[in-house]
Amino acid sequence: MKGTAKFVRAQLLYSWLLFCSLQGCWCTVTVTVTPTVEVMKGETATLPCSFTVSTPTSNSIVEWFIEEIGTRTRVAFTTQSGGEGAADDGTKLSGRVSIGKDFSLSISPVQVEDDRRFHCQVTAGAAGVGEGATQLKVYSEPEKPELTGLPEAVAITDKETEMGHCVTKGGHPEPRLVWYKDSNPLSEAENQMYLHASVVREVTGLYTVSSTLNLRPRKEDKKAVFYCRVEYSLPEGVAKHKDSDTFSLPLLYPTEHVTFAVVSSGPVKEGDSVEIRCEADGNPKPDYDFTFKKEGAADVKKEAPQGVLTLPSVTRDDAGLYRCEALDFDSSPDVELTKELTLLVHYLDPVMVSPSGPLTASLGESVELTCATQASEQLTLQWKKGSSVVSEAGALELKAVSFADAGEYSCVATVPSVPGLQAQANVTVNVAGKPEIDAPSNGEVQKEGDTVTLSCSAQGYPSPKFTWTPPGEESVTVQGNKLVSTVSLEATASVLKNGVTCNATNEHGSDSKHLQVVISEEISKEVAPNDRTDKQEGDSSSVVIAVVVSLLLLLLLAVLLYVLWRMGKLPCGKKEKKGEEATNGAAVEMKSDKANEEAGLLNKPPTTEQ
Repeated sequence: MKGTAKFVRAQLLYSWLLFCSLQGCWCTVTVTVTPTVEVMKGETATLPCSFTVSTPTSNSIVEWFIEEIGTRTRVAFTTQSGGEGAADDGTKLSGRVSIGKDFSLSISPVQVEDDRRFHCQVTAGAAGVGEGATQLKVYSEPEKPELTGLPEAVAITDKETEMGHCVTKGGHPEPRLVWYKDSNPLSEAENQMYLHASVVREVTGLYTVSSTLNLRPRKEDKKAVFYCRVEYSLPEGVAKHKDSDTFSLPLLYPTEHVTFAVVSSGPVKEGDSVEIRCEADGNPKPDYDFTFKKEGAADVKKEAPQGVLTLPSVTRDDAGLYRCEALDFDSSPDVELTKELTLLVHYLDPVMVSPSGPLTASLGESVELTCATQASEQLTLQWKKGSSVVSEAGALELKAVSFADAGEYSCVATVPSVPGLQAQANVTVNVAGKPEIDAPSNGEVQKEGDTVTLSCSAQGYPSPKFTWTPPGEESVTVQGNKLVSTVSLEATASVLKNGVTCNATNEHGSDSKHLQVVISEEISKEVAPNDRTDKQEGDSSSVVIAVVVSLLLLLLLAVLLYVLWRMGKLPCGKKEKKGEEATNGAAVEMKSDKANEEAGLLNKPPTTEQ
C-alpha cells in the first residue's frame, strides 16, 4: 500500500512537470521555515512552515520529512484545500506528531532522538515543488555532578595520585566537566596533574560524562578546596553550570615546625586559668611530651591532651620552665621538635593593716593607720573611706577626730602593670564621746488626742540609749554612724502644752532636745495673713483690669459718636450759612466739647405738642 502511494505521487509529479514544460511556463514554489527550533526534552516543539506559489493553485500538498541515515521518511502531510492533516504510521514520531492548518508540525513530548533535521516539502501542481529545512535542537539539563573514589589519606610523593572521580548524567547536548581548585579551573597544562575523561551516549540519547583527577600532591594543598563543575547550554544561548560537593585532600606529611606558647591576652596573675599550647604542623598530628621544671626540683611530667596543657587557678608555684616535645618520628633530623617557655605568674600578697582590729579613739584625739604588702611588680597603696580616697600612701593620719571620722577604712593595693591584680584590707575606727543629738523636727496633729510620731537622731560611742519624756512606743534604727529613735505617743493636753523631750545617754555623758507638738489649725492661722495678702493682691489685679476695660469701652464710644457726627447723623454740630439755602447742605466745623454742647442746646428743635 505504501509503495503504491509513492508510485502515484511520482506519476502526478511527472505529469505536472510534463504539462508545465509543454505549456512553456516558468513556475516557482517558495517555502519559508524557521532554520533552527530549540526546545527542552519533554516539552512541545512547533516547526512553522508557509509557502507561496507564483501560479495560484488549490491542489498543493504539504509534507513533513525527517532524515534517517541518508534517507528521508515522511511523518505527516496535509493539503491546501483545508482537509484534515494526517500523521504517517510506523515512524519514530508516530503518536507524538501532528500537522496544523497553518502547515506547522507539532511534536509532543519531544524526545532526545528528535534532535535532527526536518524538511517541509510543498507540491503545488504545475508550479512545481519547493521545500525548506529546520534543525530541531533538543536540550536536557544534566544532573548535579557526583564525586566518588575520594582517598582517605594521601601521602606527599613525586608521583601523580588519583584524587577523585566525577560523573554527571542526563545531559544533552554533550556537557563538559571541569575540575576546580579554590575556585580556579585546573588545566592539564600543569605538569603536576592530568585528567582522564570519558563520554558515553546512553540508549536514550542522553550523555553521561565522567572525569578522573590525577594530581601530584603538595603540602600547600592541605587547605585547598576541590570540586568539579558540569557546564552545559540551554535554549536561546543560555549557559549554565552545576557544582559538585567540595572536598579537601587528607594529606600526610611530617612535621617541619613546632610552636609553643601561652594562650593569654595579657600578663598572667594568680587565680587565672592558663592554657599552654604546643602544636606541630605535621599531619596526622603527633603526640606531645610535656614536662615542668622548677628550679631546684626534679622535672614533672604534665598531661596535655592534643598538645594543650590547662592550669586552672594558677599560683606562683606554677611559674617556671615548661618544655614540649613533638613525637614525630617521620620528621627530618634537622627539624627542632622540642620547644621551651618560661611562665611568669604575677602575685600580690594579702594587705596587712596596723592596728589590725577595730580601733577606738576619743573625740579630739589623733589616729594613725598604716598598711603594707608585697607583689611581683611595683605596686601602689591608697586609703579609702567608702568611695572617697583619703590618702595616696600606706599611712593615714586622722587629726582631732570627730564623730564624722568614724567608720570603715580600706587600704587598697594595686599592681598597675597587671590589670585586675588588686587586694585590700579593712579596719573600723570608732570615735568615743558623749552623744550629740541633731536638731529634731517638731510634731503636728489635727486635734488633741491624735497620735504623733517624733524622731531623734544622735551620734556617740558607745551607742547611746534613748529616753523619751513622756514615754511612748519606741523603735531604734541605724543610719550610717547615727542611731535614730522614733517614738509614737498620744498628743494629750500636757504634750501640746509642754512638748516632748528626747534624751540620749552613754558612759561618756548625755544630750537632750525639746520637741514641740502643735495642732495644724494653729499653723493655718499663722499662715492666714499671707493668704489675705495674696487675696488683696488678687483684688488689686481685678481693679486694674476693670479700669482698663472701662477706658477701652469709653474710647470705642467716642469713636462711634465722632463717626456719626461726621456723617450728619447727630443734630449737634449743624449750622446754616448766611446767603445760602438750606438745600445747599450744612457746613460742619470741629469745635471744643463745650462749644459742641452749647451748639447742641441752641440747635435743639422745639418740642412738638401732641
